[in-house]
Amino acid sequence: MKFALVTGATRGIGLEVTKQLSRNGFYVYLGSRSLERGTALVDELQAAGIGNVEAVQLDVTDDESVKDARKAIGEKTPVLDVLINNAGISGEGNQSALGSTADQFKSVFDTNLLGVVRVTQAFFDLLQPSPAPRIVNVSTAMASLRLAADLGNSKYPTRYAAYQSSKTALNMYTVHLAYELRDTPFRVNAVCPGYTQTDFTGFRGTSTVEQAGERIVKYAMVGADGPTGKFFSEEYFPEPATIPW
Repeated sequence: MKFALVTGATRGIGLEVTKQLSRNGFYVYLGSRSLERGTALVDELQAAGIGNVEAVQLDVTDDESVKDARKAIGEKTPVLDVLINNAGISGEGNQSALGSTADQFKSVFDTNLLGVVRVTQAFFDLLQPSPAPRIVNVSTAMASLRLAADLGNSKYPTRYAAYQSSKTALNMYTVHLAYELRDTPFRVNAVCPGYTQTDFTGFRGTSTVEQAGERIVKYAMVGADGPTGKFFSEEYFPEPATIPW
């Protein structure tokens, strides 16, 4: 059996990814800021016939929480095969380069970038022994500098300075990870799940949560010859699926 950790897994895309990984034979650690909430969800999943899921308390913005989660999982398995860095926040309301405060930027970056750094570094020693370790960083097409640099781009009628900046930084971290692990079995990619109908978007969107989950799980399960260091957005660029950085 393979083992996976999904951060921010109590709702929306993270919860759907947990379900799909379980159905694909993984034992999944469901990362939840509230252990009580995570445990209740595991009970609900089991009642629905979805097993091999275990809640772990994990707040990606808290160093001690990340360390404790690493210790808890490490006591149960010596190997982690897949890490899905899904936890993320959009930030408060309207965001602008001139109007959003430095503290607003810090808050979003703390989850969307630094949270990924904390978790990836904490769990790296469990990923290393896996014969096929996979890291998927959940990004967004809105993080593409090339697309955003088109100031008249109709895909961006509203822009979110803190959120988009944090995800663009996450993309660069993804590239650095892939570079440093280029001569290893690791496959590290950034994936945009699409404009998905979840509470994150006010249940607006052009993709279902099931479609979003499939896009992420696909890159969690790529083979040894699969891509690494790539940015995928299958909703907006179905062929060849890669999106400009």
